[in-house]
Amino acid sequence: MFLPVLLVIPIIGIFIISTSVCYDTATLNNKRIKTIGLATSILNLFVSLIIFILFDFSANQFQFVQEYYQVSSYDFYLGVDGLSIYFVLLTTIIVPIAILSNWKSINENIKSFVIIMLLLESLLLAVFLVLDILLFYIFFESILPPLFLLIGLFGSSNKVRASFYLFLYTLFGSLFLLLSILAMSSIMGTTDFDALYKTNFNYSTQLFLFYGIFIAFAVKTPTIFLNTWLLKAHVESPLGGSILLAGIVLKLSLYGIFRLILPLLPKASLDYTYIVYLIGVITIIYASFSTLRTTDIKELIAYSSVSHAAVYLIGVFSNTIQGIEGGITLGLAHGFVSSGLFICAGGVLYDRSGTRLIHFYRGIAQIMPIFSILFFILCLGNCGAPLTLNFVGEFMSLYGVFEKLPLLGIIASSSVVFSAAYTIFMFNRICFGGAFFLSSSDPYTLIDLNKREFFMLFTLVLFTVVLGIYPAPILDGLHYSVSTLIFSTLPY
Repeated sequence: MFLPVLLVIPIIGIFIISTSVCYDTATLNNKRIKTIGLATSILNLFVSLIIFILFDFSANQFQFVQEYYQVSSYDFYLGVDGLSIYFVLLTTIIVPIAILSNWKSINENIKSFVIIMLLLESLLLAVFLVLDILLFYIFFESILPPLFLLIGLFGSSNKVRASFYLFLYTLFGSLFLLLSILAMSSIMGTTDFDALYKTNFNYSTQLFLFYGIFIAFAVKTPTIFLNTWLLKAHVESPLGGSILLAGIVLKLSLYGIFRLILPLLPKASLDYTYIVYLIGVITIIYASFSTLRTTDIKELIAYSSVSHAAVYLIGVFSNTIQGIEGGITLGLAHGFVSSGLFICAGGVLYDRSGTRLIHFYRGIAQIMPIFSILFFILCLGNCGAPLTLNFVGEFMSLYGVFEKLPLLGIIASSSVVFSAAYTIFMFNRICFGGAFFLSSSDPYTLIDLNKREFFMLFTLVLFTVVLGIYPAPILDGLHYSVSTLIFSTLPY
């Protein structure tokens, strides 16, 4: 019963918040709503940790399976395996931090904000837990209305335009995924994962299914020419929305590749690996040069997310254990580091100074030393420096690419150089660059981290560094599932 509890706890939190009324003061009521939302998400984190502790990583099957027959004309299956367990953990870790990040900055419509965040947690967890391909699509798309409302209600100046970009762009891309799912359902007469994994579609069918599924995931990743929505959504979104977008939503396409493309369409995925590599390498170079020229901190982090997403995309198509494990590891590492960088940019610097432009800052380390240290460690993670989890994931992903196609592997490795260039430039310009100077704000408002901000950033830094030094909890757990995925489903 652990998996239904994971989905129900946020719903219970929403019900409590919706029905709770405090007649003392509005401030007290808002604080109570935030506390209920944070406590609900932390409770879900403890439940996911119990599932992780009880999980048997030596078994090649879905565990904690719950079956509910004939729920609205189809069966409702829940289960978790060695691949999805890490995405579940990532979600339950990031959501409390996302709620905590806007603790002070959002003071109106608090009830709506917390309800949207808890609803998003439940829907995102459902994507990783359902064992039915049609339900996967339903929950895959169900996150769009809450994100639309989150950006539209709580975003910055151009929030309405950004919310429509996000909603319409990704919804249109996912229609191709729906067509592929309907085709598979009509051919096999079932949408159950286990049943579909035992099938072998003919080659021409695999090609058309691959086109539809890959287009949808390329939009969600996003790749070159399909990333217009991401920049607008990140820049205009509230801080909590940016954290969820970068930390979890961008990982839905990575998870979908393991669920739909690699096991169901092995021949097509092998034959189109080189095209995926070419798209990924072009995306890395394009996003890196775009990042080098931007002066907005939030834009820079958003463009770097596109570059890192392209690295783990080509890593998982390498058909090697190192590449696939590296892709998953880099996805998890990016969830921690990008969330931390967005907190630094939007939750610390922007809240204090009112600007996100890099050239307005100089010498912040002189008056905010603790912030500068944590910011520096997160920047090193974004560069893929050794002793960070990003290094483990990026090295293994690029190794898998190099093993498959050395020339494109060498070009893709330029992402390490580019990421170091734009990230260290950003850090050096903000934290050093001479005596302290900030042209847009009173310097006395720039105080160092408070306890809430320190706790959020230190938690993300801790995961990045500890797992970077000792990545065995991730790699050992992934090894059996990834090996089984390669040797039992992909042809040679």
